[in-house]
Amino acid sequence: MHKTSGRWRLGLLLSLLTALMWGLLGIALKVLLEQMDPYNITWYRFIVASILVGGFLYLRGSFPDRRKLQGKFLILMIITTFALSGNFLVYLFSLDYISPGLAQVLIQLAPVFLLLGSLIIYKESFSNWQWLGLVILVLGMLLFMNQRLDTLFSNFDDYSKGVVIMILASLLWAVYALLQKQLLTKMRSESILFWVYVGSAILLFPTVELNAVVSLDKLGWWLLAFCCVNSVIAYGAFAEALDHWEASRVSAVLTLVPLITLFFVAIIHYFYPEILASENLNLLAYFGAFLVVGGSAMTALAGQKKKI
Repeated sequence: MHKTSGRWRLGLLLSLLTALMWGLLGIALKVLLEQMDPYNITWYRFIVASILVGGFLYLRGSFPDRRKLQGKFLILMIITTFALSGNFLVYLFSLDYISPGLAQVLIQLAPVFLLLGSLIIYKESFSNWQWLGLVILVLGMLLFMNQRLDTLFSNFDDYSKGVVIMILASLLWAVYALLQKQLLTKMRSESILFWVYVGSAILLFPTVELNAVVSLDKLGWWLLAFCCVNSVIAYGAFAEALDHWEASRVSAVLTLVPLITLFFVAIIHYFYPEILASENLNLLAYFGAFLVVGGSAMTALAGQKKKI
């Protein structure tokens, strides 16, 4: 069993870096969607990630052995690739309809679906405190959407479509994470990510317009570059954080992502209202956001077994 290094301060710092990267990602993607379609954005993210991760593994002398990609392992890798590429794409489709803040609140369902999937597939335990955290999480989401709940349930408009699509994105991420657990029995996490990135780039290539970047303005180029390196930095920091700190505590820090997104949306809208619209939330919605964070943190931390 893996043991952490005990350097909790470094683990905390890396966890906060991951949360910051993921908190900013939704905002950058939302603005970039004004200039590029989801397919092109996603393909460029995957191809750049493939090059960066592949180069890192090559320089470290641990480039993945493709001979391991056969039989049942290959089938699992293909399904995992479909799940993660689907998550990236569906997330962007949802952002066409909803705000970055709502997107990050709803995506908090992803680790919950992962826990529930682990409960069913891997027979892991789910404590009463975790169930309570799940209830608080769902209540927080409903409060966050209180200004549009009547529309959500009575009229299937663009807002409703965005919510449903983002829930699907959360499910796809949970499928990816559940399959990765099985793949980790034969391959390291960075090697799995490399093959998933490469496979996703190949999968999406027929949908790509390679000259789409030509029409980007200066802001678009910077946003695309940021989105391309974001996942590499975030996942790298996340993996390194797990080496120094308990997974439950890292997960608890990552629940701050919605609040980070809401904070930066407010800051960017204040200085550049023409670039990013305001969330226009009432006090009940902000309270709901805090409940989402609290419920997510409780679900993560309550699963930590006490040391005897």
